[in-house]
This record gives sequence, structure tokens and C-alpha cells, in this order.
Amino acid sequence: MEQDDKAGSVRKFLDLVKKSRRGKFKVYIGMSAGVGKTYRMLQEAHALLKNGIDLQIGYIETHNRAETHALLDGIPLIPRRKIFYKGKELEEMDVQAIINKHPEVVIVDELAHTNVEGSKNGKRWQDVADILDAGISVISAVNIQHLESMNEEIETITGIPITERIPDKILETADEIVNIDLTADELIDRLKEGKIYDDTKIKRALDNFFQPERILQLRELALKEVAHHLERKINVEVPKQIKLRPEKFLACISTNHATAKIIIRKTARLASYYRSPWIVLYVQRSHEGGDRIKLDLQRHLINNFKLATELGAEVLKVKSEDVTGTITRIASEKEITTICIGKPHLNLFQVIMRTAIFNKLLKNISETERDLVILS
Repeated sequence: MEQDDKAGSVRKFLDLVKKSRRGKFKVYIGMSAGVGKTYRMLQEAHALLKNGIDLQIGYIETHNRAETHALLDGIPLIPRRKIFYKGKELEEMDVQAIINKHPEVVIVDELAHTNVEGSKNGKRWQDVADILDAGISVISAVNIQHLESMNEEIETITGIPITERIPDKILETADEIVNIDLTADELIDRLKEGKIYDDTKIKRALDNFFQPERILQLRELALKEVAHHLERKINVEVPKQIKLRPEKFLACISTNHATAKIIIRKTARLASYYRSPWIVLYVQRSHEGGDRIKLDLQRHLINNFKLATELGAEVLKVKSEDVTGTITRIASEKEITTICIGKPHLNLFQVIMRTAIFNKLLKNISETERDLVILS
């Protein structure tokens, strides 16, 4: 027993040492392509080099924008790794070369990029995590639409599916987030002047993504994300004279996969805002067990569990016929402050309404100051 305690103490100390050696992480975030994230990163790179910082470019994408491309001059660049895939020669960031050269700071553009099949990591944000763990500081950039928990909201705004996404937890690990902000008019002017896309793509962009109402909504989301990050940073680093109750969320899902996904993503946003732990609870009734549930529902349920885990949730699967009683018990055991459920058409809600235990659940919430949130 004493040896176990010693081993645990050593591991804890090693974790602290590794954390202190981890590189610093700065992210430029924007509402869309063309706001100037890469331009600002390269401007900062020149400023750091002038101040004697060992900085190199790990990966940059200028999209042939003349003003941005001109800033590459004078910044050391680590050559990309060449990969042959399906008969084509492709280039990816050379993570191992970056770690071997070990500059103080490295520029890594396109944080949400998906790596070519066969790479060590599937996503560039995972490459960045490896670089940070090696003690190298990273400056990176991403658009707000690539944030996982905002995926469906962004698709509703733009009408465009976003396939490349990053987990919210990646931004939560950032030491600094800088929003590159432009008005809708400024961004559209940049597009018309050919500073974002070449002439052949301008009209199509204006007719689709680059519409003022869409840009305004994306701008609001980007501003909110940076504000949330600042608030989380203040909560962690600034001592509080008055201790508030620590928030903890419980997202209750059913086999209704579409609504379950919405509940998971919206609860993830709430948990991210409050920088708090959260749990996804699925109460499995007997008619949903084993071979009684359709294969497609099983697959969707597993995918939603995976999504919840990727977004940082603890997933609980409990077998019980008493759905609301189980929710009440888990909420009490896990010291939940806020229970999140779907809107009335959800099967789970119908189950609650048909049972007398719903009154007990409301009574419990009232007595413990626990909140109930019905997510649309």
C-alpha cells in the first residue's frame, strides 16, 4: 500500500514537471477565410525574430494572397514531408523534423486540417499537441466554423457541411486566443478586391458564403468564443473573494440520435463556458437492450457516446425502467447542478411526463437548487 502511494506521488510530480515544460499555445481565430489570420501570424513571427526568438514555420498556407506571401521572406521554414498517396505526391507538416530542430516557437497554420492517410495522427491539432508536449510553443489559426460543438449551428447558418472539425478542448488548452475581427462590409470589400480568392471564384463566393447576414452571425459566434475563453482564464487565474458553486452538467439522452447529438453539443458548449465537468447519461430500458434494439440505433448511440467522449464528457449507461428516478439518483450521486434534456418531442421527455416521478424530480430540483434546462 505504501509503495502504491509512493508511485502515485511520483507520477503526480512527473505530470507537474511535464506540464511546466509544455510549450505555450496561441490561437488566432476568425469568423471566416480571408479575415487575415495567417497575415497576423506572420507579422508576429517577424516581431518575435527581431526580438531574438528562435522561430520557424512548421506549416503555412498563404492561398497565393500576395500581401501574405510577401511576409514569408526572412522567416526560417522547416520543409514539409512528402507522402505518396493513391499515386499522387502530397505534402504534410513534418512533425518529427519540428521536434528534432526544437525551435522556441513554431507557426502551424490550418489547425483543423485532416492529415493524409498513413500519417502518425489523423488531425493537425493532434500534431500540435505533440509539438506542445515536446516543449515547443505554437502559434496557430482556425476559423470558428471548425469548432466541434458549433458544427450544426454553423451548418444552419451557412448551409455548408463542415467536415474538418476540432474538439472544443483544444481551444480550452490555449494560453491565448486572439480574434481577428472585421465588419461584414470590410470582409466583402476584401473579397471584391481579390484579396481572398481569385477572380473566377469571387461571384460564387458572394452568392453563397459571403453574405452579410451569414458573416454577422459567424462574427458574433467568434466574438463570443473569445469572450468565453477570457472568462474561463479569469476564473482560473484570478482569486475569487466569493466562492460560487462549481457547475456540473448532466446531459440526458435517448436512442433518438439526432436530438441526442444536439443535446451533447449544446451541453458541451455550456460546460465549456463554465469550464466545468459534465456527464452524458443514457438510461437503457429493457426493450432497448441487446438484440431488441435496431442495428442502426445501436450504431448511432455508439457514435453519440464517442462524440460525447471527444468533447470531454464522462459517459454513463445505466439499465433501468425508471428513467426519471435514475436521473434523480445520478444527479444526486454526481453532485450535478444542471440537468439538460431535449425539447418535448423527445421520447425521454414523454417518458418523464407519463410518470408521477416527474413531480419528484421537480421537487428534488427545487430543494437542491438544481437547474433543469430543456434544450431546443
